[in-house]
Amino acid sequence: MKNMIAYKGYYGSARYSDEDQTFHGKIEFIRSLVTYEGTDVGSLRTVFEEAVDDYLKLCEQEGKEPDRPFKGSFNIRTGTDLHRRAVLFAKSKGTNLNSIVTDALEMYLSTTKSA
Repeated sequence: MKNMIAYKGYYGSARYSDEDQTFHGKIEFIRSLVTYEGTDVGSLRTVFEEAVDDYLKLCEQEGKEPDRPFKGSFNIRTGTDLHRRAVLFAKSKGTNLNSIVTDALEMYLSTTKSA
């Protein structure tokens, strides 16, 4: 992934500010805002991992379930016609809309460059 780092199932952005001459980022794909900053690539990874650990520790101290990226469900807006066609197609195949969307995503992602 371009400009992303990963740790314990969390993903963080990696950006460079020439003006400040620092690397910075935030934990992506969660509702909470958790940011970090480093002076070089190595320190950015370190502070990202510390930010994830601190976030998890804070959630535990507060008795709060931490946000998890990629829970396995999401909402999409398809428009009325595509929604209707997809549901009718699923019904004709003896399956459901979730299976059709999952299969379509699997097919699409298997034929394009890996994310």
